[in-house]
Amino acid sequence: MKIVLQNLTKVFPSRNKKSNEEVVAVNNFNFEIPDGKLIGLLGPSGCGKSTTLYMISGLQKPSSGKIFFGDDDVTELSTENRGIGLVFQNYALYPHLTVKQNILFPLQNLKGKDKLDKDTMLKRAEEAARLVQIDQLLDRKPSELSGGQQQRVAIARALVKMPRVLLLDEPLSNLDARLRLQTREEIRRIQKETGITTVFVTHDQEEAMSISDMIVVMKSGVVQQIGKPQDVYDDPANLFVAKFLGTPPINVFSGLVKDGTLYIGSDAVMEIPDVADQDVIVGIRPEGFILSDTGALICKPVNVEVMGRDVSIVTTHEASLNPLVRSIVNADNRLAVTGEHVRYDIKPHKIFIFNKKTEERIHFMR
Repeated sequence: MKIVLQNLTKVFPSRNKKSNEEVVAVNNFNFEIPDGKLIGLLGPSGCGKSTTLYMISGLQKPSSGKIFFGDDDVTELSTENRGIGLVFQNYALYPHLTVKQNILFPLQNLKGKDKLDKDTMLKRAEEAARLVQIDQLLDRKPSELSGGQQQRVAIARALVKMPRVLLLDEPLSNLDARLRLQTREEIRRIQKETGITTVFVTHDQEEAMSISDMIVVMKSGVVQQIGKPQDVYDDPANLFVAKFLGTPPINVFSGLVKDGTLYIGSDAVMEIPDVADQDVIVGIRPEGFILSDTGALICKPVNVEVMGRDVSIVTTHEASLNPLVRSIVNADNRLAVTGEHVRYDIKPHKIFIFNKKTEERIHFMR
């Protein structure tokens, strides 16, 4: 099911009685979510991603704009009539019901022409449980399950209605690191097997990038960039996107373009003849550094962290806007880090420059 968001806006009244200034939670959101894809809505707390999800679900009404499921305008349609499955962060399972009863619950509330007989409901519940691999746990209560198992029950309950759209609101936030990894892989597997158009809300960029077909990066209610995860990482539209994506985060420096050369502090790191002279902000991905005895960027070493396959070299630089500069190099190079300075060449496709005032990306010939 294709989802179209057309000029979608949500404005909340002010909570400050003195200023009476309205809060724009989502501002003019336009996007077409392709049929059968998993889309990650990504951004920090308060960016508008959950509000967008709630408008798609019908739990909140847009201040303006339209929402289409396929060719159907569902903007004014109630939640129960949209054909959605919704999974919340806190699972929202009924503690006094078994796993089977929790999964059956939405089917038992169907009325009229949608009402199902008992055998059909049981079959659907068992199929949903099997899909999320909890079919051996149907007689247990939620208190007898791990966090990951409870989350699977919540997903099965959403899927049992055979929804047109699956909506997941921070579904992994309550899980430990290992369970998050396992459960996100399960979500991706389930989504691929069912082919249900899915919208996944998270503040965790690693989660969004690992399972999404496309990501939507948001800030203060405004869409910053939309694209395939790797494309957005490799080609950020602005400094916010560049800083938000990536672990470890991108290294940021104050820089200067003068006479066709990019300077970081006093280090002339790259020729960029197609960019006008100006002060800039420079971003370098941690994997963008190449250890070299004659490297153009000169840093002071602080520490070397061995991570098995790779090594993280921690340094400082006078022009760095972060306290530390972190580079990731192959473990074979760790012995090259000696003396009072570490010198790097920079991979051209891993360095970005941004307008100092607007923080928008400045493109240059590489």
